[in-house]
Amino acid sequence: MKRLPRPPAPRTLRGRLSLVALTIAALLMTVLTVAFNAVLDRQLRRQADDVLRDRAAAVATTVDTRGPRVRVVETADDRLLDTNVWIYDGTRLVERPPRAPAGNALTLAAGRLAAGGERGCVTARTENPRFVRLCARPVTGGRGAATVVTALDLAPYRNSAQTVLLGSLVLDAVMLACTYVLTRLAVGRALRPVRTMTDQATQWSAVGSEDRFGAEHHPAELARLGASLDALLDRIRTVLRHERQLTGELSHELRTPLTRIVVELDWWRARPRSAAETRATHEVIADAARSMHTICDTLLNDARESARTPSAAPGTAAVAPVLRRLTGHLGTRERGEPVKTVVDVPEGDLEAGVAPALLERIVSPVLANAIRYARSTVTVRARPRPGGLRITVTDDGAGVPESFLDPLFQPGRRADPDDGHDGAGLGLPLARRLARAVGGDVSYDAGYRGGARFRVDLPTG
Repeated sequence: MKRLPRPPAPRTLRGRLSLVALTIAALLMTVLTVAFNAVLDRQLRRQADDVLRDRAAAVATTVDTRGPRVRVVETADDRLLDTNVWIYDGTRLVERPPRAPAGNALTLAAGRLAAGGERGCVTARTENPRFVRLCARPVTGGRGAATVVTALDLAPYRNSAQTVLLGSLVLDAVMLACTYVLTRLAVGRALRPVRTMTDQATQWSAVGSEDRFGAEHHPAELARLGASLDALLDRIRTVLRHERQLTGELSHELRTPLTRIVVELDWWRARPRSAAETRATHEVIADAARSMHTICDTLLNDARESARTPSAAPGTAAVAPVLRRLTGHLGTRERGEPVKTVVDVPEGDLEAGVAPALLERIVSPVLANAIRYARSTVTVRARPRPGGLRITVTDDGAGVPESFLDPLFQPGRRADPDDGHDGAGLGLPLARRLARAVGGDVSYDAGYRGGARFRVDLPTG
């Protein structure tokens, strides 16, 4: 069976609320109109019955029932009293209106009403007039029993009722139109703050604005909406900040292996190379590409884990191989002039409670920063400590200026942007964030003199 298409509903909340209000108003007005016209029809019928009873009472005064037969006493206003009046002696018709012959439908209806011998009123349908109201009144007091039946044309009453009904329908239509218009205006005015808040939220979410709606100076419903939108804007701003942070960290971390690749290619193209030198260049480029792949995987996995839970990444790493590999890569390629790197790791199985790739990503920015600013020597030392281990990276450079200690680990901040060294100020903040994500930390030893010393504290495996 084919379904009938559903009528289209308004697409806006304003239109739907206006339609609901119009429907409720239409139902209410229909009930009121029906009830009002029913009461009016009953009242008009009661008025017609009162007129008929009064006329019947007036006619009954002219009926004499003291003799053996009912007799009608003629009066001065006999013509007025005889209009639409039937008088019966039992079931025998004594007098009828001049314009109502014996076989007339109205006369027959009057005869049936008189045959009951009791008070009562009925409505008869005839050709002209179409609706007639008949009322019977028994007349007693003598030996005979008479019944007076009076009739009244209902056309004026029905015309009045129809006029009132038509006026009611017109009034209902006007009221419904006014209800719809006023509801749309009222709902539109009530929803104007919501539309304004929506536009502001859209604008603020696009630029990551710090503006918020707050709960003050708003009704309770709009206050709750504002609180929900504020929470949504905070989440959007957090997502945008994480996105910018991840992009900056990726660009920062990928700079070193890309530099290695560029330098190797420049060196290889400077003059013809032997097959052994070409293979060595290929190995360096492949190793840098693998390092880039590891960097991407590490940062993306950390971003996913941070989005779900700040719990530590699983796995353990032998500290010595990771530190030696890092110093081998960074100590010979970061600067044009050689920097001596010393790795001091005790003999034995010193393990960190993080994956090797994550350990490399934590220590790499600290080590790269030390090599960048060292004069000649960088020392990397690892020692166990209660509940974990500590890796210190020391250089013999100028150290960190005292005025820059507070913003040292803030993303994008550098002590001297014009010092001739590349860098975006993202390495140390990245190292600290990754270390704290696994229950560790990266800090600067402000009491050390003779250079700069950074401490990397990590849990043990």
